[in-house]
Amino acid sequence: MLLKLNVTKCSDPRAQCCLHRLLHNASTTCIAVMYWRPGNLTRVYPTSCLSTVGDRPPPDLNGIMLRMWTKGHCPKARLVVKTATKLWSSKPPEPSRPVSSAQPRPQVQKRKRRQEREKTILSAEHNKVGDQTLNWSEKQKIVYTTQTPAGTKKDTSLPFPSSYSPDYVESCWYQWWEKEGFFNPDQHGFSGAVTEAFVRLCDSGLIYRSEGLVNWSCALQSAISDIEVETKDVSGPTLMSVPGYENKVEFGTMFTFAYTVEGHDGEVAVSTTRPETMLGDVAVAVHPDDPRYQTFHGLRCKHPFTNRLIPIITDTMVDMDMGTGAVKVTPAHDFMDFHLSQKHSLPRPSVIRGDGTMEPLCGQWLEGVKRFDARQLVVNGLVEKKLFRGKKNHTMTLPICSRSGDIIEPLLKKQWFVRCDTMAMKAIEAVEDGQLEIIPHSYTKTWKNWLSSISDWCISRQLWWGHQIPAYQVQLPNSTTKEEELWVWGKSEEEARQRAAVKYGVNPEHITLRQDPDVLDTWFSSALFPFTMLGWPEKTPDLQRFYPNSVLETGSDLIFFWVARMVMLGSELTGQLPFKQVLFHSLVRDKYGRKMSKSLGNVIDPLDVIHGVTLKRLQEKVKEGNLDPREQLVAMKAQSKDYPNGIPQCGTDALRFALCSHKMQGEDISLSISQVLGFRHFCNKMWQTLRFTLGVVGDNTTPVGTLEGTTPLNSMERWICSRLYSTIVQCEQAFEAYELHIVTSALYSFWVHNLCDVYMEYVKPVLLKQNEGVEVLTDKDHSSSTKQVASTVLYHCVSLSLALLSPFMPFITEELWQRLQPFRPGAMAQTSLCLQPYPQSTQLAHWYFPEEEKDFLLVQNVIRVARSLRAQCGLTTEKPVMWAVCSPSQAQTLLHFGSAVWTLSRILRLQIYCPDQDGHLLSVHSTPPPTGCLVAVVDHTCQLHLHIQSGVDIKQQIRHLSQQKDKLLPKLEESLCKLQSSYNHTKTPAHIRQRMESKVSVLKQELKTIEDQIKVLQEKQSMG
Repeated sequence: MLLKLNVTKCSDPRAQCCLHRLLHNASTTCIAVMYWRPGNLTRVYPTSCLSTVGDRPPPDLNGIMLRMWTKGHCPKARLVVKTATKLWSSKPPEPSRPVSSAQPRPQVQKRKRRQEREKTILSAEHNKVGDQTLNWSEKQKIVYTTQTPAGTKKDTSLPFPSSYSPDYVESCWYQWWEKEGFFNPDQHGFSGAVTEAFVRLCDSGLIYRSEGLVNWSCALQSAISDIEVETKDVSGPTLMSVPGYENKVEFGTMFTFAYTVEGHDGEVAVSTTRPETMLGDVAVAVHPDDPRYQTFHGLRCKHPFTNRLIPIITDTMVDMDMGTGAVKVTPAHDFMDFHLSQKHSLPRPSVIRGDGTMEPLCGQWLEGVKRFDARQLVVNGLVEKKLFRGKKNHTMTLPICSRSGDIIEPLLKKQWFVRCDTMAMKAIEAVEDGQLEIIPHSYTKTWKNWLSSISDWCISRQLWWGHQIPAYQVQLPNSTTKEEELWVWGKSEEEARQRAAVKYGVNPEHITLRQDPDVLDTWFSSALFPFTMLGWPEKTPDLQRFYPNSVLETGSDLIFFWVARMVMLGSELTGQLPFKQVLFHSLVRDKYGRKMSKSLGNVIDPLDVIHGVTLKRLQEKVKEGNLDPREQLVAMKAQSKDYPNGIPQCGTDALRFALCSHKMQGEDISLSISQVLGFRHFCNKMWQTLRFTLGVVGDNTTPVGTLEGTTPLNSMERWICSRLYSTIVQCEQAFEAYELHIVTSALYSFWVHNLCDVYMEYVKPVLLKQNEGVEVLTDKDHSSSTKQVASTVLYHCVSLSLALLSPFMPFITEELWQRLQPFRPGAMAQTSLCLQPYPQSTQLAHWYFPEEEKDFLLVQNVIRVARSLRAQCGLTTEKPVMWAVCSPSQAQTLLHFGSAVWTLSRILRLQIYCPDQDGHLLSVHSTPPPTGCLVAVVDHTCQLHLHIQSGVDIKQQIRHLSQQKDKLLPKLEESLCKLQSSYNHTKTPAHIRQRMESKVSVLKQELKTIEDQIKVLQEKQSMG
């Protein structure tokens, strides 16, 4: 199923879905549906609101992220199609198999790298790679048990569960979103649009029927898409299971046999990995400069089984240094040979049928024999005729059908093709002229190289599902079957009949039509998606409003299969590019950096991460695959070490957030389940924050104030409000640059480190009246208005943060946001969070206090050092008095945030002493702290002093300080070296050198303080 969504301005309620903010653009349409399969990060379609479309998706569109994999779509892993090992010096583009411009790594080097990875995985040190062994304990599963009819809104008035549970949170919401139409645009005739596109392209001559070489699956008896072709490297004789064969078939062997030369005593030896195809040989090719075959130019060889005479041709594409320097030419079963046949006008007899058996052309002894069984029969026949010259181990790459596991067989078939050359040149010009931007820009060269040498695209598929090709074979009166095929096309059979009558000058009633039983390649309909889902060919309001889209976000491995085809067909059929930007994201790899592939057994099924899975089931999946025993062993041992207890249930939100937290551009992602589990803990942090917030606002007799009317009163409120404003600004800038990892990092940091760790800990004594003797809020009294403002600030910080997180974590944010609605100012919202405007910095301009944010950096450092001092002295419940020795400006800041320092440091009070005090700060002490205190350095002008109380273990203090000193000395030495190096390089900027000098000064001061403390403690120890 394809899902689609469109993004518009935040004021458009129909399109403001929970994913629309992923690449939000305030003024234009954006992208839509995210999905993930092993090997790739999220994939997003440019569309018009989310819905189900009646077109079958590309074979790899499984495990749709927005559906949270609740519909049972199971992701498929695949490898990008690689070119097979050939005996050629170079290889032009194949007629229907686009290949990557990057050349495959030499087999020996690939094999060495694979062995090194296996050694790392199997070694005891393997846990140094990526995350540590995943150890976890089973969490309590809480389930939503209330009877809720499908599509009905979930009841959030029920008691709030004690902890986060994915089963509880993810229940019911998607069905409600879907039923309410949040993800269902007006349905347009997508199937009819595909037919319209085919007919128009046929009329313009861009679609034609011809005989060509295609990737064929004998098991499916169909041509298959390039995206459905996986590859498997074999380094020598390897037995593999092949559909339709009882016994395993051996691959990885090179066979050599000889052709006798007519009228000559010599012979020409050729090598092949597929001797069964030699029945279709039509020539032997040699390099024109190869001295071994100079006398054979223009002569002919005699075929040992058919007695046909085949020419010896010369071509510079032959690699003289590879094998014997001579190659057999089998045009009907090899893409390169097909190219040679076109170049040298050679016949193209086919010797393998669509079901994988040999053709009658091969003779009675082979007719009907399966292709790999025929291989040994042909070798035996060559041995009998004394033409077999031996075999040897050979490293090769096998193309495999990802759906059937069958070995791909290139076959010559009459198919429908799209003529691509002219459209490809327009696509190149669009990028060169700046009309289409590709991000990262490094892919621009790849785009141009591939499109410059593009081949025509086979769009016929012999499957029972899909869009049936709207072309009809015409049978005229008195025609015979031997005549050339006659074809017409039309939007209906009646239209096709009228076209045939006009084309062939025959009465329509006398024409017999038979529709082509083949279906269109899924990538054909997918290439039309950006405009057909908006109602094309009709000029619908959706099409006029939303087309062209702004940006397409997808994986770089689909640059040719999907992106280029969307650009070509979109431009041809609509006269406009389908989008203005293409954003390519990184590939998802396993923790060892290997691409996820079924052939390696290292695929991480998203469903297993969402719902959890046992180690036993993980290993059963490996055994179910067609893996080499060695690879199976590696995969299972890695699972046993990485997931000894299986994979915990992490939930959809945690997985989505983890994927989006990686840098999208230019760097592959090594997926860590530990990281996903960490974000599941983050979900629980959000859950507990809501429990606290609901307790606060629920106890208030005064309603929560509006966002616009709330003015923060004290320093801490101004700080948290300003931090929220700055976070929104950071998100806006990162969205604009497509840096989703910066957005997720900013939102996580605000919620955990600012809201929970600082503000909520500070405000708890105020809102819950748990002062415990601590002097709190010195800058404002505990008045009812103060508490009201504090609860209002907390409410809006949480509510806005949920809205900011909604695109990444739609389920938990919806659940928590709905529970806040009874307390919201004004009328209660009856809609979903995904329809709310995305928070903008302009809403919070009155909450921006840059000086508070800047000053609080010092406060945070003081709190950190104070806590460290308390721990150093073993203080757990006691609240000591501390001294701060600092500059007047720092003293002013500490006084301004005094209540926060006392509350968060868990001290009774902070006495401040300024050596340079001029008397204008009344709260500053005029005498220094007492001698014999433990001292900790905040920075080069600020120190904290804590008087050593009785009962403190002095030996332990000395040991602790000595350890600190040992850690500090290497840092100081390293900083001094860097500073000295900067003096030697005149190009070092002055501000960099100044920063280094400041760091060295701080380290020296800290080292001196530690040494002084050790000296004081040693004196006390000797006196005691």
